[in-house]
Amino acid sequence: MIYFDNSATTPIFKESLDSYVKVSQRISGNPSSLHKMGTQADRLLQEARKQIATCLAVEPTEIFFTSGGTEGDNWVLKVTASKKSEFGKHIIISSIEHPAVKNPVEQLKNLGFAVDYAPVDKNGQVDVKKLAQLIRKDTILISIMAVNNEMGAIQPIQAISDLLADYPKIHFHVDAIQAITKVPKENWLTERVDFATFSAHKFHGPRGVGFIYWKKGRRLSPLLAGGGQEKGQRSGTENVPAIVAMARSLRISLEQKAQHPDHLAKIKKALLTALSQYDKVEIISPEKNCAPHIICMALKNIRGEVLVHAFEDKDIIISTTSACSSKKGTSSSTLAAMQVASDISSCAVRISLDESNTMAEVEQFMIIFNQLYQKFSKVN
Repeated sequence: MIYFDNSATTPIFKESLDSYVKVSQRISGNPSSLHKMGTQADRLLQEARKQIATCLAVEPTEIFFTSGGTEGDNWVLKVTASKKSEFGKHIIISSIEHPAVKNPVEQLKNLGFAVDYAPVDKNGQVDVKKLAQLIRKDTILISIMAVNNEMGAIQPIQAISDLLADYPKIHFHVDAIQAITKVPKENWLTERVDFATFSAHKFHGPRGVGFIYWKKGRRLSPLLAGGGQEKGQRSGTENVPAIVAMARSLRISLEQKAQHPDHLAKIKKALLTALSQYDKVEIISPEKNCAPHIICMALKNIRGEVLVHAFEDKDIIISTTSACSSKKGTSSSTLAAMQVASDISSCAVRISLDESNTMAEVEQFMIIFNQLYQKFSKVN
């Protein structure tokens, strides 16, 4: 099988799974407990926190564990709104945000908050000048994803950071879930970023665990109340085995990237070069400022779900533009924001790569693609 759906989720590393199993079997104590086994669990928890902080070049006190990206996004958005409502009720997000950002903001609109959507250009990048025009005296939060999950555009986080240098009271949140281990850290974790969210299953960790970066000195409060874990900021007994496995996955992923820094770019270039030879193929991902692991394309007149299942029958896994909305059959708001024609967006699929993918897989993919292309050409 060829797995080209890594933006949806990545297979857990064997080493990380081994860590998960070992900690689950040997350390069953609650890290909040006072006894020896609780102390052992807490020691592992803090060591994982330090490892993640080292990978991001931040302080361990700036890392808080969550159940994943959705919780992290909801935490930052909803609590900022609650915490800063006395100073203003205006929020700005981009028009291409993930539902984990877009839907909580829609909920906040029902509670009286005003929301503006920063537009993107034809390449899917936020227009920083137009974003600047949206800022008001009562703006309390701006949330921009680092890398779009559907077509891979890298957002101008540094330019937005430069803009927000003049607005120190506005919280700046970055959904970095698709960026970590794929795009250099300086592209998405600047000095001006206050909060960033991450999910382990995007970098070969277990599902259902993640973390947020919370810049020291920024004010936030708990989303979940209870036993007071995570320094009282995120209650709920920590999933120590998953957290340990997540830290190991992050370290391994970054090591692999360092060893083969151009691998993903080469794989992607080979695919793009081969696909561009076909008249009915439309490449939607931008040529520049695009993540090295995502290709959004369309085979004209063939609906995306049809192409996905055709590849699946050949043991090749790709997806429509977003795994989170693919089963709902909804159109892509990202492609609509980019003003991609509806007859193209309905045919869009996403190929998403990982360090484990090979040139041999690219060659096999193109053999199957050619077969399907000829088949669908007869239908057309």
